[in-house]
Amino acid sequence: MKRHQALAPLSREHHEALVLAQLLKNITIVYKGLPADIPGKAAYAIRFYHQHLIKHFKEEEEIIIKKITGIDTRLTRLGDEILAEHKELQTLFTTINDADDLGSHLVKTGNALEQHIRKEERIFFPLIQQLCNEEQLASIEKGLTI
Repeated sequence: MKRHQALAPLSREHHEALVLAQLLKNITIVYKGLPADIPGKAAYAIRFYHQHLIKHFKEEEEIIIKKITGIDTRLTRLGDEILAEHKELQTLFTTINDADDLGSHLVKTGNALEQHIRKEERIFFPLIQQLCNEEQLASIEKGLTI
């Protein structure tokens, strides 16, 4: 399903976050231009979280989830799941420096991030497109461009 223009900016951001997820999940793999060692990957993940993911999560929570809650019980339930996953990811990213086994923590963080993004792209966003009318989608788009 083609992504509606209202959700396209978030989908593009998801691509960048998926690169981070792969970097973290595959500790021994080296990606050109990205850190190769575990401490470097940890620092990169923390920086990416602060520079990109905090804002991204906030937009999803304050614009999309608030606007879709109550439209359909499936959307409301998925919105609640997305919020819970954001909290889990926040905990994973903010505890990177405290991890006893940094490599395992990064793999866990990468897996959780990838699963979260896949859920949004494969289930949540398509359901929004299916159940929301053009006026509701325009409201989401306007909120994301402010």
